[in-house]
Amino acid sequence: MLGTIVNSIAIILGALLGIIIKKGIKEKYKSTIMDGIGLSIMIIGIMGGIKTDNIVLIIASIVVGSIIGEIIDIDYKLEKLGHNMEMKFGKGDSNFSKGFVTASLVYCIGAMAIVGALESGLTGNHETLFAKSILDGITAILFASTFGIGVAFSAIPVFIYQGIITLLANSAKDLLTVNVINEMSAVGGILILAIGINLLGIKKIKVANMLPSIIIPLIYLTIVNVI
Repeated sequence: MLGTIVNSIAIILGALLGIIIKKGIKEKYKSTIMDGIGLSIMIIGIMGGIKTDNIVLIIASIVVGSIIGEIIDIDYKLEKLGHNMEMKFGKGDSNFSKGFVTASLVYCIGAMAIVGALESGLTGNHETLFAKSILDGITAILFASTFGIGVAFSAIPVFIYQGIITLLANSAKDLLTVNVINEMSAVGGILILAIGINLLGIKKIKVANMLPSIIIPLIYLTIVNVI
């Protein structure tokens, strides 16, 4: 769990630093910075998405996962959680919920979150999560300079998500082959691309409702291997 703990702390520290420097950044600079972050996130998503060796599986995963997500309505529940936290901790910060939801999705969906947590649980090697901590900390500074304190609270879902993967890694190690991880990461890349589109204001995509898509390759390939 060391890697996940360090990652969570890095996000909090980065967010606090971003809040400190927030007042010193003019609004026009914030807008340009967020456009740059949006474009960068889109590139990260594209790089992750092209890892797939089975594009049909990726499309099917997105479709099936999105249907499941819409039935559960994860997006609404996550937004509601963000708004509830905003009422308790946001002190009138209108960007609290947006910062919390956006940062949580960016930090949890990526391949480094999955692979790093698995390595941490299976081998005790935390290097991937340490590297992710640096990246997340820097991103948290930029996010928080625009969205505010909500970004710091994204450390909570990161801790829970990566912590669960780390603790369950040994139980699932036979299922999580290189092929499975690559396809899961490819789906995650597409979702990260969607986050970039949201940040740029091109279209509002309910990324949270697509989250179940990530586990569809695991389910499908496990069944195929058994058969």
